[in-house]
Amino acid sequence: MKFMLRITLVLLTSLLVGSCCLFGICEEDEINLPVNRYKPVVLERAIFENAIEAQSPQAIIKPGKIYIKDNLMFLNEINKGFHVFKYTNPETPIKLGFIKILGATDVAIRNETIYINQATDLVSLIYNETTNTITVLHRNKNVFPQKLSPDGNIGYITPNQIIIDWILN
Repeated sequence: MKFMLRITLVLLTSLLVGSCCLFGICEEDEINLPVNRYKPVVLERAIFENAIEAQSPQAIIKPGKIYIKDNLMFLNEINKGFHVFKYTNPETPIKLGFIKILGATDVAIRNETIYINQATDLVSLIYNETTNTITVLHRNKNVFPQKLSPDGNIGYITPNQIIIDWILN
């Protein structure tokens, strides 16, 4: 009698656990998992840290924030760097150069020091408008979290990698 009761309980439990329909999910139903429409653009940390350079003026493709300090204007090229303009006459800004700093989206300036978020890091540098050169002063690593995709998903990367941008799959 006890043996039959145990077998019945085991069979009932198996039936309940094995049957998704009892819990509202049947074989015909599709399970909707979130789909990441974007894939991360990733750099190894060593390459990421050495990817800052002053370049000649570039075309403006995906502009972001603008920052004006004295006679200079900085226009963000989202996740690529900053266009630098001589801004003595606001009606005719003159392109001076481009600061390539991958993963950058924001800038702040105090005195002559420029502070830029470079993906996860905060970088401080000096820009020389006469020679269109930069001097990197300091890097604070991992000040900011990894970049999220435009639809809010995270990227799965190794500990030595940095997400600098996202592109559509």
